[in-house]
Amino acid sequence: MAEQLSPLDTMFLDLEQVEDGATMHFGAVMVFDPLPGGGAPDVERVREHVDRRLYLLPRYRMQLSQPRASRVSWTTWQPAPHFDISAQVRRATLPSPGGEAELHEWFGDFLSHRLDRRRPLWEIVLLDGLAGGRWALATKTHHCLVDGVGSVDVGRILLDAEPSPPRRRPPGHWHIERPEDHHTALSRLYPELLVRGAKAGAEAVLHPRATLARAAAIADLVVHEDLIAAPDCSLNRPLSATRSYGAVRFSLEDIKAIKLALGGTVNDVVLAISAGGLRRLLLARGESPPAAGLRAQIPVNIRTPEREHSLGNVLTSLFVELPVAEPDPLARYGQVVRRAEALKVSSQPQGGKALVDIAGLAPPLLGELLGRAMFGGQRVFNLTITNVRASDTPLYAFGARLREVLPYVPLFATHSVGIAVVSYAGGLVFGLGADRTCTPDLATLTTGLEESFAELAHATVKA
Repeated sequence: MAEQLSPLDTMFLDLEQVEDGATMHFGAVMVFDPLPGGGAPDVERVREHVDRRLYLLPRYRMQLSQPRASRVSWTTWQPAPHFDISAQVRRATLPSPGGEAELHEWFGDFLSHRLDRRRPLWEIVLLDGLAGGRWALATKTHHCLVDGVGSVDVGRILLDAEPSPPRRRPPGHWHIERPEDHHTALSRLYPELLVRGAKAGAEAVLHPRATLARAAAIADLVVHEDLIAAPDCSLNRPLSATRSYGAVRFSLEDIKAIKLALGGTVNDVVLAISAGGLRRLLLARGESPPAAGLRAQIPVNIRTPEREHSLGNVLTSLFVELPVAEPDPLARYGQVVRRAEALKVSSQPQGGKALVDIAGLAPPLLGELLGRAMFGGQRVFNLTITNVRASDTPLYAFGARLREVLPYVPLFATHSVGIAVVSYAGGLVFGLGADRTCTPDLATLTTGLEESFAELAHATVKA
């Protein structure tokens, strides 16, 4: 059966059409110890492993009904008529000596290439040749398929909580249906949109206070962004088609020590470290850090418990000003905490969700315009920062322990830097994705984050 993309999923599909250099996929490199017997698994074993578990994610055997988001008709997911696991899972070897520099260079190139919209919108590469006999699984998944914040993706279903788990078997009734005719699918979907619109109208009559609250939240978001645009800076320039990558690692225990000493949350520490690192990048470029701060888009998972492991995008965004003009690390941290607390009680998250909900009641053209206004330019925010908690305990694949995860968040049009943070098994990794042409100085940001953490930790001890 065909399944309609949600309005937010469609927005992320369209955003890749805004600018030639935009690539709206998430990515990650999962680095493993050698197998118990040494070396890496062969690619056929990985393909069989993935294929056997895809029943957990049926949409990963589906493709788009049309390669481009349309302004007049909703795009749907349809079963891929010629699904080929060999095309989705392939093998590559890291150049010698297989160290961090080679891995980051390879990953940047991997992220530079768009996914083929005439196939299922995900890809896995078995990467061998890493130093010390290690190996990796690199994944790339389009934003219209998963949101990267609260959903399970194909990379995660490969992992086990123990070295030798029981073999999973797909249910006996599992099968792939034939693709539905596109026009037949649309004939079913448009009545559904009319019903959805009627329900929304009925809700406005039956629950006027809730409707007014949603309208006020929308007005607050739109007016705020219209009157106070994100500052102009070198982070926001037209994108090229190539990406670079860097990573900075911290101990989660050290991050929590700062939180316990100064109050706030782990996420506040992450934002404060990011603010300090970005401040150093701007100063190294000869720019004065904006007095009002750089505005970061923070995706927030709003899944209900029953949808905790669903696919698609079930999120909204918070927009927080990072105090990059503040030179004192303790004062900078205090500003981050206060701003984060203020956002938690504001109507901003509800406003973002309400905008997306309203887009679902109108033709796709409105969703396209809304998506481009919210995410497709510099006006609303300067960069994206995500913070995802993975597993507190070690995970495994083929009996080999997962050592670390290197995350990547997509670069929206005109946004040349993104910061993706993942905590796993006592470690915390800042994954830095950047446009290679706009950000030849990514190493400056890497060093800046390390220095930002060091000065905050030092100030914490003195405090």
